[in-house]
Amino acid sequence: MLESKTDLSYVNLGLVFGVKCLNIASQVWQGGMKMRAKNYRAVKGQNYTRREFIKGFPQSKITKFTMGDTKAKFEYEGKLVSLQSAQIRHNALEATRVATNRLLMDKLVNNYRLQIYPYPHTILRENKMIFGAHADRLQDGMRASFGKPIGTAARVRPGQTIVSVFVNHDAVELMKECLKRGSAKLPMPCRIVVEKLKTEEAGIVE
Repeated sequence: MLESKTDLSYVNLGLVFGVKCLNIASQVWQGGMKMRAKNYRAVKGQNYTRREFIKGFPQSKITKFTMGDTKAKFEYEGKLVSLQSAQIRHNALEATRVATNRLLMDKLVNNYRLQIYPYPHTILRENKMIFGAHADRLQDGMRASFGKPIGTAARVRPGQTIVSVFVNHDAVELMKECLKRGSAKLPMPCRIVVEKLKTEEAGIVE
C-alpha cells in the first residue's frame, strides 16, 4: 500500500523506464538501432553506385521528377540553389517535391512546371550495431566495416540547382513561398534565385 505521494511518483518513474526499455527491445528485435539522417549528410569517400553488384537495396521513394504542365512556356523561373556540398537522401527529395508542389497545385492547378534535378544514385550503407543480451551496452563490431545497403542519396555541389519552378508574372511571390517550404526539407542551406526568361521563349498559358 502506497503511503505518500513520493511513493506514487517512484511508481510512475518505474513505469516510464519500463516503457523505454520495451521500445529499445522492440528496435533490437527489428534488426538494431538505426542511424540518424545527419550521419549521411556529409560527402565522404568514393561514390558507390554500381547497382549491378548490389542486391537487396531499398527502392527510391521519389518517382516523379516533373510536375505540372511540361509543354507550356512561362515567363519566370525560380531556382533552389545549394550553398554547400551534401548528400540528399531519397526521402528528403520526395519531401521537398511534395512540400513545393502542394501549394502550387492548390493555387495554380496546372499553370506551372516543377522540375527536380538530382537523382539518388549513391547507395548508402550501414553496419548495424545491435544491443547486448541485457540491453546495457552496444556491440563493438568491426571497425570501418563495409555494411549493408539501406537506401539511396544524391550528391550535390555548391551552386547546383536542386529544384526549378516555372510560372508567369502573377505567381512569382507564390513561387518564392513554395521554394522556401521545399528548402526546409533539405539537409543543407539553400538560396532562392528568380530569373526572368527571354520574351521569345515565354508564352502565357490560357
